[in-house]
Amino acid sequence: MSFAYIVHLANYSDGVLYVLAFLLLVATAVTLDRLWYLRRAILRGNALVHRMASMGRVSAGDLEELRNLAGRQPEAVLLDTALQHAGTASSDALGNRMDEAIMVIAPRLDRRLWILDTVITLAPLMGLFGTIIGMFHAFSVLAKPGHAPAEVTGGVADALVATALGILIAMLGLATFNLLSNQVRLILHQLETLKTMVLNRTDGAPVIPLMRQQTTTSRLVPAE
Repeated sequence: MSFAYIVHLANYSDGVLYVLAFLLLVATAVTLDRLWYLRRAILRGNALVHRMASMGRVSAGDLEELRNLAGRQPEAVLLDTALQHAGTASSDALGNRMDEAIMVIAPRLDRRLWILDTVITLAPLMGLFGTIIGMFHAFSVLAKPGHAPAEVTGGVADALVATALGILIAMLGLATFNLLSNQVRLILHQLETLKTMVLNRTDGAPVIPLMRQQTTTSRLVPAE
């Protein structure tokens, strides 16, 4: 397939193939960007989870060391929250604050995945649109005197290239979208695991609410 023939196919669909090529380029860029970021986050998260699993109780120094190991990965926000509030808040309060941190982190993980989702839906429709335009050109030959049947069948074959390319882009995009979505799910699971490990290993007793303390004290005072 020569470059001149590719240009002929693109012009035959009135430029739709150029749009499909742009969609493929955008999908590839988003895939490479997210794959690089999410893969690094998974590897760093695994290292932090294994490091935390090997510890008993952790101190502020241990949390600081883990925070430095996290660098700029999503776990850093979670560990910053633990450093700020561990020992000064009850276990439930610390867990709620760490849940807040996870909710803040979550939109960063699936950033720009909506673009890939849009390409998956748009590419087959654009391919079908290009094929319809190509069909117009193919059957317009019938209106010319002395037309050859080979011109019509050849035009139909050229028109179907747009649909084939659109479906190919959608299939590739769907596979990569599912892969990236699964990686986002794994990172969220790592964050939940790390949160549970921090709650189970931080030093200091939880703070008992004042009302509960008064109730407990009144039960201990003997009746006169």
